[in-house]
Amino acid sequence: MNKEPIRRRKLSHEVLDRLLARMRNGDFPVGTTLPSERELMEQFAVGRPAVREALQALERMGFIKIVHGEGALVTPISAATVLGQISDAAMHMLSGSKSLLEDLKEARVFFEVGMVRIAAERASDEDIAVLRGALAEHRASITNPEKFHETDMALHRAIATISQNRVYSVVSQAMLKWLENFHADLVWNLGAEEMVLEEHEEIVECIAAHDPDRAVERMVQHLTRANQHYNLEREKTES
Repeated sequence: MNKEPIRRRKLSHEVLDRLLARMRNGDFPVGTTLPSERELMEQFAVGRPAVREALQALERMGFIKIVHGEGALVTPISAATVLGQISDAAMHMLSGSKSLLEDLKEARVFFEVGMVRIAAERASDEDIAVLRGALAEHRASITNPEKFHETDMALHRAIATISQNRVYSVVSQAMLKWLENFHADLVWNLGAEEMVLEEHEEIVECIAAHDPDRAVERMVQHLTRANQHYNLEREKTES
């Protein structure tokens, strides 16, 4: 029978776990400050280094903000904060595997199709006005590749926002960011601006007409063509 030694945990990890448990229990609501370092040292019977390491970890996680002279302020956690915590790890993971990048592109199609269906079902007159405004900015930037790309992404984010689900909005933005950081030059669809704009106009009109099936069909066509363009350009750079 193989012996597996029991590894001792760092004291700071134990302090972190206990603080997280108390925060989940409501002992430290958003907007309040945590006990001072000295008080935490006494409560947990540990030294200052363990407490400081735990507090720094909480700050990196987005749970608190350490303000000099004021202590550790408990901050609200948002979907954006959570996604931000995994973005670096996701980029590292994706950069090491072409198959994972393909998985990301497939996941994006699945996600965007769901978002455009919800948008077509729920869009209010105000939502449609926002989409058309975003589309107008997109059209106006057609001669500026960098701006055209920015307004392209803004339009997709606006579609996700119609769901009024903050997780959907943040995930949409994260997926676009991960793809862009991978191969920005390939994601930009250089030379296909007129086609991209036409596809986006059709998608917006389907949403405005509250036609979810047609909106889904147009989104699938748009993303499928974009992925084919991406694969073609990648093959050129690798040959």
